Amino acid sequence: MNKYGAFVIGCSDVGQEVCAASGRISTQSGTALEIFERSHDEEKNTKLIGKVTKSGHTSTIEHIFFNLAFENVSVVVEQFMIEFRLASFTVKSRRYVDFSDCGYLVPDFKCEEDKARYSAVMDKLFTAYSSLTDKGIPKEDARFVLPYCFYSNFFCSLGGRELINVLNAMIYGRGRKIKEIYEIGLSLLEQCKKIAPGLFIDFDLKGQKYNDELDYGFAYDEEKSSDELCEILAYTPDGEKNVALSALIEAGYSPAAANKIVSDKENIKTILEKLASSSRPRALESYNCTVKFNKVSLACLTHFARHRIQSICIPNLMKADRDSYVIPETLKADSDALALYNEAFSDMKALYTELKAKGYDENVLIYCVLSGNTLDIATTMNAREMLLFFRLRCCTRAQWEIQLFANDFLKKLRKISPDLFSLYGPSCYVHGACPEGKMTCGRAAEIKDIFSRM
Repeated sequence: MNKYGAFVIGCSDVGQEVCAASGRISTQSGTALEIFERSHDEEKNTKLIGKVTKSGHTSTIEHIFFNLAFENVSVVVEQFMIEFRLASFTVKSRRYVDFSDCGYLVPDFKCEEDKARYSAVMDKLFTAYSSLTDKGIPKEDARFVLPYCFYSNFFCSLGGRELINVLNAMIYGRGRKIKEIYEIGLSLLEQCKKIAPGLFIDFDLKGQKYNDELDYGFAYDEEKSSDELCEILAYTPDGEKNVALSALIEAGYSPAAANKIVSDKENIKTILEKLASSSRPRALESYNCTVKFNKVSLACLTHFARHRIQSICIPNLMKADRDSYVIPETLKADSDALALYNEAFSDMKALYTELKAKGYDENVLIYCVLSGNTLDIATTMNAREMLLFFRLRCCTRAQWEIQLFANDFLKKLRKISPDLFSLYGPSCYVHGACPEGKMTCGRAAEIKDIFSRM
């Protein structure tokens, strides 16, 4: 590998100048452009940014933007990064790209024997991946046998404020336990300090107070995950009425008039229908739902995490159930492929058990999990984000696993709030036309009928 790690490949041309100008605009006279023209002294800007952020006004550093390239880092790093919701990501897809020769990370071992054992298992897993694809198993199904040490490449773009959050988590927070993440954090910090030194004044001092890991002190139960795809934990009472009231208030109606209008259920249905087809359905944000998805594969986590306007809670990857893994339908139809697939999970669990018994910690063991192993996750979404979620994830073009979760989630929501969620489904159902162009499944009429009767 020629390069490994994270690299700053771009930054706002006038990033520090805009940050400094934003620190001045609240207290100085003059127009925005006049203040910006007074903000070209690098030394003064650095001092001002440090002073402003030290006082806690970190919104000013959102005006500088960084573009990062992650080169040949493990997918553990990718999963760590993609949970930062105020950043933008584009990742090499495991659904379409062949990962047979992508390579993998070998962590530090106590002896050559352990290193050789680890490498032998990983090599066997990549051979299994290649064998499965050679047998005609789709890449999106074969990928479940890829170990979490395989190399990923992706781009990430984020503002200065979120960058500080990322670096704190890497160097002082939950990322510090993983050597790879910790070292990438240190490297990024040094690169960014040279570009925008003002952002990092007292960084180490502030970072030592960073705490993103909580121990609640309660005993864990031994109960296994439910066999239900999803469980709705909480939702807004009278959610449909709440949305309709918010929509009417936004439109200028008084609370008294709005309440009178929504006393008629047919009026609520009319309002919901107009909102669902609107380009700015902000009132839908008045309805929230908290849901638990059970036995989500690690590979599927990224599909969930890509939805930025949600509060998603993903356990530490070390809590993945090594006895639980997804089995695609394409594998069930081929006994030889299924045997190879099951053997991959058995081999990885055996390696994990051996290394754990030898005293290896999370820094090594986190790589001994497969993409098909599962975790339970929880998230809270509002109805506006759910409209997008279902449009994308109920579509036949969606990855099959998240499509199953989305369809089950929608069925359960329709039982709770039928007038609202009967309007939800894939894009062809919601908007009457498929947006996929040449990639369309060509079954729009059939899909509309299925979701009409769901």
